[in-house]
Amino acid sequence: MSSPVKVAAVHAAPVFLDRAATTAKAVSIIREAAKAGAQLIAFPETYIPAFPVWAALWAPIDNHDLFVRMAEQSVAANGPEIAAIRNEARTLGVTVSIGISESSPVSVGLIWNSNIIIGPDGNVLNHHRKLVPTFYEKLVWAAGDGEGLRVVDTPVGRVGNLICGENTNPLARYTLMAQAEQVHISSWPPMWPTRRPKGGGNFNNVAANRIRASAHSFEAKAFGIVTAGYMDKALRDFLIERDSTVADVIDAPPRAVSFFVDPTGETLGDTLQDEEGIAYAEFDLRRCIEPKQFHDVVGYYNRFDVFDLTVNRKRLMPATFVDAPTEIGAIAMGERLQTSPDIQPAN
Repeated sequence: MSSPVKVAAVHAAPVFLDRAATTAKAVSIIREAAKAGAQLIAFPETYIPAFPVWAALWAPIDNHDLFVRMAEQSVAANGPEIAAIRNEARTLGVTVSIGISESSPVSVGLIWNSNIIIGPDGNVLNHHRKLVPTFYEKLVWAAGDGEGLRVVDTPVGRVGNLICGENTNPLARYTLMAQAEQVHISSWPPMWPTRRPKGGGNFNNVAANRIRASAHSFEAKAFGIVTAGYMDKALRDFLIERDSTVADVIDAPPRAVSFFVDPTGETLGDTLQDEEGIAYAEFDLRRCIEPKQFHDVVGYYNRFDVFDLTVNRKRLMPATFVDAPTEIGAIAMGERLQTSPDIQPAN
């Protein structure tokens, strides 16, 4: 009989637009969570270096400097920041899921909203780029691809991740369900302003996230980790110093919540909203089995003769280069042709 696993949802603010300092903070948090016994530690959406809430507050023509800073502070998937996280995961023997704003090797202005899952051996298990940036995020990030729509084996079960609004995409969610997902990580920003206070009816991101997390866990019969960002005083002060009129806009929406969901859609474990910290819960993966008797949407409770889903997991590239052979390369090829016992030169 399997024993429960302990997991952690990080409810913390980055050091705003400072990738080095935020990476150092992430390492400190990983150490704290591991010391508390967490085997899987999940960070919020684009924890390194920040979530670009400014795109909701001001017109694009007013945000050029912030886009430049965001691009400059974004991190490469194979860069030193991720290397530091990988090293810490290996040292402590824990699995880490972390959101990043990812830089591109082909363009200084191309960045993605990405998530990386790192195993306890320090290896990258999955690298996912958000399929479609949501709403005002389109002003910052490029669209991703399906390469990262994968569920990975870890010591705490089969883990999948979707970023923010992707958790509203039924086909993306089903793609993970169809890979025997047992633990679903959904990562979120610290707030989601959609209207000025006088306009009324701001999107209730807390209620929406509870619905989405519970719906996915209920359908997948999987545990859910909801890890959301946190707006600290430094971020609030920065935004208000830039434009004092946004105080009501950023204070009116509910603060994001980090929490956990069981395979029936019920919450369990810790909940964090108004203070920074680490939330913990214990998951008994055997509880994923019994609910499958009622509804197994990737098993008996489906009609594969009626429905058919094809997922393209090819990593998108901006160009395919076919280089002409250089003179040295041509000479080397000629030498190989002449010396290979299996290939004879043409007459």
